[in-house]
Amino acid sequence: MSELKKMSDYDIIKSCLDGQSDNFSELVSRYKNLVYSIILRMVIDKEEANDLAQEVFIKVYKNLDKYYPEFKFSTWIMRITTNHVIDVRRKRKHQMISLDERQDLTLGAVSPEVQYIEKESAADLKKIVDSLPDMYRVPIILYHHQGLSYQEIANIIEEPLSKVKNRIFRGRKILKEGLLNVKEGEAYEL
Repeated sequence: MSELKKMSDYDIIKSCLDGQSDNFSELVSRYKNLVYSIILRMVIDKEEANDLAQEVFIKVYKNLDKYYPEFKFSTWIMRITTNHVIDVRRKRKHQMISLDERQDLTLGAVSPEVQYIEKESAADLKKIVDSLPDMYRVPIILYHHQGLSYQEIANIIEEPLSKVKNRIFRGRKILKEGLLNVKEGEAYEL
């Protein structure tokens, strides 16, 4: 194992700031999957997700001097990632946020009818989540798809913990109402 792989995130950051910019590739290697997975859950196109991930790492590199070691580097990079995608989305003013369609691999035989219903339900949920305002969608994606705690989300979106809890609660309520409307055959409107 190379010496670089043994170094902590903060030690690598310090070395980059001291002129060893090649060491930044280790941080990219450590966090590329995390950054890409967050972005991919927020945008529709995989190529766009790759482009945004590169932009995020450029932004991270340019702002290494603003990182404070009392915070986890992963939380800091998630905040930059989330904010960057939201900023790009605002600039483009069109719907980009999406969830990957769930493709549950179940054991045993599942009838085509059940598969169809599950696929339709996942598609309905995806449409409803896609139509949520950012203030609800981002915390829901970070909580349910990234597995982050309320506190981690509060740190990333720079909002109080109570506001994060409230937004996830309200977002779930909107999702539930939307799903009930779909089941009743009504068009969902948020």
